[in-house]
Amino acid sequence: MKRFAIAALFSAMSLSACAQSVSPTDKASSAQVDAAAPVTTVAEARIVAGTPEARVRDVLKQLSPRMGIDRIGPAPMPGFREVVAGGQVVYVSDDGKYLFQGGLLDVARRKDLSESAMAKLRSDVLKTLPVSDRIVFAPTGAPKHTVVVLTDIECGYCRKFHNEIAEYTKRGIEIEYMAFPRAGIGSEDYRKMVSVWCADDRRKALTDAKNGSSIPTKSCPNPVNMQYAAGQRMGLEGTPMLLTSDGQFLGGYLPPAALLERLEKVAAERSVSEGT
Repeated sequence: MKRFAIAALFSAMSLSACAQSVSPTDKASSAQVDAAAPVTTVAEARIVAGTPEARVRDVLKQLSPRMGIDRIGPAPMPGFREVVAGGQVVYVSDDGKYLFQGGLLDVARRKDLSESAMAKLRSDVLKTLPVSDRIVFAPTGAPKHTVVVLTDIECGYCRKFHNEIAEYTKRGIEIEYMAFPRAGIGSEDYRKMVSVWCADDRRKALTDAKNGSSIPTKSCPNPVNMQYAAGQRMGLEGTPMLLTSDGQFLGGYLPPAALLERLEKVAAERSVSEGT
């Protein structure tokens, strides 16, 4: 997850021990992108003056003016607002005096409410990213499950995942790749990913790049910047990042059998919650 200038308050936890984390150099590159981001988001502009949401927004902006807030709404516990910003969920008291960050658990339902808030944000973000802009590896016949994977060319676990792509698809799992060059916009890694997305055969170019083979340098209108920014909004800390098509976090690298097991569990839980 991204760190704000108030890092001591917004201490971030890794999304997965299996994911290859972003290096300090990469974070500096990300910070350059952050500096160019709009100061006021659409969600912030819609907040009505004099409300608890407005007080919380003003407090957060005092702490970190560059913070882009995706959503402020009532928290599951009274007296607090739930804030989704910069790939994190934080809770701020309605009077703006207290703030805490971390998983909020519903003990009775044994549910991580902070993760539920992030899943909703990820779902909203994914809906803005056309499937046609993704590099898709599909199974023969109708897929049983679809997994969105934010990937990087250079990271070891990304390459390991891709080397087993046939095993994922054999189990009925469709893989939809999106680009997240960890070294940042303008890096050599970024340029390679642009070349992949501009290739006549994206799937072959991605496979060649992940195998360490050189690919022709190309440039064209491409979604790499947009997908990279989406990864930051969705709280990406390391690559690969695996998500369901509706934004639920699955983990970092998972072997084919383990990923299928995880997907079957998610599907079963969804059926129970929907009463089907």
